[in-house]
Amino acid sequence: MEPIRCGWCSASDLYKKYHDEEWGIPVYDDASLFEFLILETFQAGLSWITILNKRENFRAAFDNFDYKKIANYPEDKIESLLQDAGIIRNKLKIRSAVSNAQAFIKIQEEFGSFSDYIWKFTDGKPINNNPKTLKDIPATTPLSDAISKDLKKRGFKFVGSTVIYAQMQATGMVNDHIEDCWKSPQSPKGKLDIQKL
Repeated sequence: MEPIRCGWCSASDLYKKYHDEEWGIPVYDDASLFEFLILETFQAGLSWITILNKRENFRAAFDNFDYKKIANYPEDKIESLLQDAGIIRNKLKIRSAVSNAQAFIKIQEEFGSFSDYIWKFTDGKPINNNPKTLKDIPATTPLSDAISKDLKKRGFKFVGSTVIYAQMQATGMVNDHIEDCWKSPQSPKGKLDIQKL
């Protein structure tokens, strides 16, 4: 018997695995937060499954999402990325990965870690929205608006409110698993899963 999941992830086994093992689980380490930030910015205007299918290609192309290396990419590396058919070959997004890595490091220098900076917006705790259906899940919120605005002020690109809300969902700052989903905090299995964190 397949467990009940949020309806958006039924398209493939990769999607189901991502839903079950990553989406909505709090992420506090900077390396993982940066990986999701890169992937979410490349997703802008595209479907998440497109990004998931290319995730390992992105990992190889972007030095395992090492933000210190990415922040120092020279022009020839950027040109090679523009020729890499395994990723999204969007010049503005590729260049933004470099400038976003530089802005990411500046936040670390100011706050000690990017995690400390981003999680302060939720007082360090996930927000459990407990939506009943997919229709109850917003694309943006006043909080994602505020984070987006602050990141843009700090030099980040492709971090509109929709991208940031997706980032918040992916990294567990908000938990938007629907009521019937086994990962929902309201589900007996979901409660057990959360207690493991």
